[in-house]
Amino acid sequence: MTRCRVIVAVLALIAPTLGSIASPAAEPDKIKIGEFIPAASPQPAPPLSFTDMSGNAIALADFKGKFLLVNLWATWCQPCLKEMPSLERLQAKLGPALTVLAVSEDRGGAKIVEPFVQKLGLDKVKIYLDPKSTASHAIAARGLPTSLVIDAEGQVLGKVEGAADWDSDEMLAVLTKLLPAPVSSAGR
Repeated sequence: MTRCRVIVAVLALIAPTLGSIASPAAEPDKIKIGEFIPAASPQPAPPLSFTDMSGNAIALADFKGKFLLVNLWATWCQPCLKEMPSLERLQAKLGPALTVLAVSEDRGGAKIVEPFVQKLGLDKVKIYLDPKSTASHAIAARGLPTSLVIDAEGQVLGKVEGAADWDSDEMLAVLTKLLPAPVSSAGR
């Protein structure tokens, strides 16, 4: 009888822990893979730098005044491969209102990335190289793909960890709410 009471007492103590293990999504502070997580308050983007496909140095500051989606990816990353076409379609849909910067973390640089870009027919998304993964370290990316949404003032509005369906109705709704309202020419 005492043994049964001990087992019941132990189960009563560990039951809450078992429940949290079984349903980690119930915890509000968990990252939801592929979903936009807004920043608690916008913060300045870190001073990222990378190169274009020709090896020219580029800094995030060079895009001041533009609404950006900075996507860190690699050719060896299966979730990245899945999301790249949706980034291309997103750029086509939103046009000049949004600039997608796809920053490859491949150590091999252009010789690895260029054939991949050609194979997928990526011509709308701007492709950049970061073979030393300095951008990944600067934003403390926990894995690839990781994306930051940055407003025209250089403030990080939120991020996405993991592959996203960037041109889905849900993601388009999130992004268009963040985009600045177009200036109307009516009444001029």
